[in-house]
Amino acid sequence: MRHKLVIGNWKMNGSRAANTALLSGIVAGLNDFGADCAVCVPAPYLAQCQAELAGTPVRWGGQDLSVHACGAYTGEVSAAMLLDFGASYVLCGHSERRAYHHESDELVAQKTVAALAAGLRPVVCVGESLAQREAGQTEDVICAQLRAVLEVIAAEDVAKMVLAYEPVWAIGTGQTATPQIAQDAHRFLRNCLADKNAAAAATVQILYGGSMKPENAKELMAQPDIDGGLIGGAALKATDFLGIIQAV
Repeated sequence: MRHKLVIGNWKMNGSRAANTALLSGIVAGLNDFGADCAVCVPAPYLAQCQAELAGTPVRWGGQDLSVHACGAYTGEVSAAMLLDFGASYVLCGHSERRAYHHESDELVAQKTVAALAAGLRPVVCVGESLAQREAGQTEDVICAQLRAVLEVIAAEDVAKMVLAYEPVWAIGTGQTATPQIAQDAHRFLRNCLADKNAAAAATVQILYGGSMKPENAKELMAQPDIDGGLIGGAALKATDFLGIIQAV
């Protein structure tokens, strides 16, 4: 049985003082709820996470990485740098990176390869816009995004990744995909993974990332192919984040 996983994505939020309060609140309230837990934070706060979370059940990771190992790439963060601060996870292809930084499916695939090569666990994000959903293109869009990754990784590496379905129309809007809509997308993605490696597809954690809150988390995570959440706004409040974890 797949273990549940809840990852908080802080996006571009945080301060040293606020982070300490948030992390200490999470650690203090994190009982044995039966889920893995991690936070993906802005790069300047990786050292703080390493200092405050080492020895706790909470893992941490980056929000992006470069395809390059090192060199003249001002502003970029390499996989080795993330590892230097104890990171376990890294987001690849979050919808905001795709939209605001024009990251292509091919670039996201290359970043996934870089993460896997370094020993990081990539959280590969896929999802459709409202216009694409209304046009009936959801499966075409998310399949193309995922296929770009699957075409460049080895079959055995499928088991080393996490997948996150984040319907763009439900991020930060207050809208949430119904449990059945989310389940349909998750099941479709798992079938796509199975085309590359059927055995691994059964073990890959697929997270829902679209305005998950304590109020809807239990119903969403009760679906057979939803293995947890990639949490945005609710990850910035310890009580909300813990409420989602407890919903497992």
